[in-house]
Amino acid sequence: MNGAPLGSVLTAMVTPFDSEMRADESAFVSLFHHLVRHGSDGIVACATTGEAATLTDEEHLRLIGLACSERPPGATVVASTGSNNTAQACAMTERATELGADAILSVTPYYNRPNRRGLLRHYSEISRATDKPVFLYNIPSRTGIDIPNDLLAELATIERVDYVKQANSANLAPVEGLGVYAGNDDIFARTLDLGECGGVLVISHIAGERIRRMVDEPERRAEIDASLKPLYQALGVTTNPIPIKAALNMLGIRVGPPRLPLVEADEAESEVIRKALVECGLLE
Repeated sequence: MNGAPLGSVLTAMVTPFDSEMRADESAFVSLFHHLVRHGSDGIVACATTGEAATLTDEEHLRLIGLACSERPPGATVVASTGSNNTAQACAMTERATELGADAILSVTPYYNRPNRRGLLRHYSEISRATDKPVFLYNIPSRTGIDIPNDLLAELATIERVDYVKQANSANLAPVEGLGVYAGNDDIFARTLDLGECGGVLVISHIAGERIRRMVDEPERRAEIDASLKPLYQALGVTTNPIPIKAALNMLGIRVGPPRLPLVEADEAESEVIRKALVECGLLE
């Protein structure tokens, strides 16, 4: 795992749904095993890409438990249990820990947008709900609040707050006390070049071997990164996880559509995704 105890390539895994829009547990386990066979060290379950916002608590915890019990040997399970309700985040964190998660991902509280003191209290409470490492998750495009690097360093003084998933590309830099994971696919190479842990990625669903090579073959990292740019762009054509679900379905890995309020890719969006898959040699 190249010095990153939880792994360098963690896939923020989609949640497959069946034709009746129920969580497809068989497809979920199958996809987890597929990802590990194709370069992932583990997954993040039930995060943004996993459509956590539309999962019930029962579904959410069932999928985390399933990931832990059915994981491939040696694979890591990071459970996403964040909330803008501290009590809810703590309760979900405690349950995910009991179910066997290796680490916890906890997003910055969205909508109510706490100040610095509130963030410190929030993450202090979460850290007390688990004995596992905690990932901060900084994604201002989703939450409306940014954690600047000086505050990340202050949060790192909280016991068990060990990592950050950095999805504000402008802030990508080493942070004292934290291992940094890229939260956007297109900064994965930069994160590795900084000597940091790796990435929590979406593109690894479909280009896992190339992503793995970016870790294992640093001398070719820039070349591989450049070859993936059409996919980086295509997977941003509309709201995540609409594009990655469309791409997986095009490649014959059935994950179903997203749940409302997200909708399937339209014809124009699908064409952008299809062209990128063809250009990158993933689809004939």
